[in-house]
Amino acid sequence: MNGRSGAGQRGEFEPLKAASAESDTEITLTFGDNRVASTVFGQYDHNLAKIERRLAVVAAANGNHVTLKGAAVAVDQARRALERLYARAAAGHVISLGEVDGALEETLLQGSLFADDEAAEPQGFEEIRTRKRPSVRARTNVQSGYLRALKKFELVFAEGPAGTGKTWLAVGHAVSLLEQGTVERIVLSRPAVEAGERLGFLPGDMREKVDPYLRPIYDALHDFMDARMVERGMQTGMIEVAPLAFMRGRTLTNACVLLDEAQNATTMQMKMFLTRLGEGSRMIVNGDPSQIDLPPGQKSGLVQAIQLLNNVEGIGYVKFLEGDVVRHDLVRRIVDAYSKAERAQPAGAAERK
Repeated sequence: MNGRSGAGQRGEFEPLKAASAESDTEITLTFGDNRVASTVFGQYDHNLAKIERRLAVVAAANGNHVTLKGAAVAVDQARRALERLYARAAAGHVISLGEVDGALEETLLQGSLFADDEAAEPQGFEEIRTRKRPSVRARTNVQSGYLRALKKFELVFAEGPAGTGKTWLAVGHAVSLLEQGTVERIVLSRPAVEAGERLGFLPGDMREKVDPYLRPIYDALHDFMDARMVERGMQTGMIEVAPLAFMRGRTLTNACVLLDEAQNATTMQMKMFLTRLGEGSRMIVNGDPSQIDLPPGQKSGLVQAIQLLNNVEGIGYVKFLEGDVVRHDLVRRIVDAYSKAERAQPAGAAERK
């Protein structure tokens, strides 16, 4: 199931070559299970349409067959992406447009790394495994590098635009460490700073006051853990979600500690947070320096920390770019448009705002 069959043997994938020219290739893939093939192609073949747009090939589905036509290299990439998606669908995974993006990115990367060594078996993108989600695979090369850094370093900084999966993957990694017994608890934190608005005094107790600021973290937790386990963990202290101001004076041992939206931490808050790291703990610091909501004149603690600690041994650093956005395709184009506008500003214009 993981490869094509040999001569005289019918396997999961059967390419029937009918190449017409050196630069124009046509192959037909035959998948063994019609139901799984339908899942791979997507409703109204929208997964195939995405592959067509990304690789500039023509993909025509008929039952459990799909014919690919286009440049030889692009056709081969489409074939490998479809085989990868079929293997994941056969294992019970839902094939969303995000999964298609991930398969394409993985295929394109491996094609460039192993172009001169056809016998090589490249490693796939990194995965997160939790009880609720047995396999969550990175969708871009940078996401995969991020997961590798989380596994290797005790302290990891990640910066980049919204929609690149920084928070979601970090929470998933924290949950996996907790379930494996590597850490005893998870501490998730954010600065309680409004995004350009003034909400005034909020009603309720302390948890109800800070919940609006921490909602994205709760959402990610529920993606990787059953709701009853999240609630039980919060009641027993195994999972703690708190604003950054509550970290002062603590030493966090045997914990996975995540600071999200770290661009809104002041320099003093960042120093305070980083020095909370205790024995047996892991720390993850995420943020987007292009979305700083601090009052004018206050420097972002994330920006300063990355500058000061960039070459310190034992600290990982990952930078996401506009092309790593894994939300809706339109989000990627929006982020890219804003970034181009910021780069086009005269020097010092941003500081005068």
